[in-house]
Amino acid sequence: MKKIIVKEIYPVYQMEIKKTDFTKSIWDIVDHFLQKVEEDPIAELIWIFEHYTHTKKLNWPMVEGVVDAKMIVFCFGSKIASIPSLALKPRSFSIIETEDKFIIEFMEAPSDEAVKKMTNWTKELLK
Repeated sequence: MKKIIVKEIYPVYQMEIKKTDFTKSIWDIVDHFLQKVEEDPIAELIWIFEHYTHTKKLNWPMVEGVVDAKMIVFCFGSKIASIPSLALKPRSFSIIETEDKFIIEFMEAPSDEAVKKMTNWTKELLK
């Protein structure tokens, strides 16, 4: 797993899994994250967004080689610490399938505990 900066300001964690080293499907990955959100005492599932399907339907451009893309949108909604803190929620995992790999990404959360959970949940895919 690595941390990258997108558009010069957005810290994003990214993990790539080669299909040759992995026997699961994109839906298996989605199910993994859904289970983690469900098991967490404060996380709440908001939606599964089928980004690839949506983009295809609109006939908008897509990165070459992408064969599917889904997002799991959820919130670690334990408190409202301040009004601006709501602008930093919710969280999401993006799962991109290309011809030869899966790419799992999430943007860094303001909470170190949330980042740790999301990092652990992502790394557990390799077990």
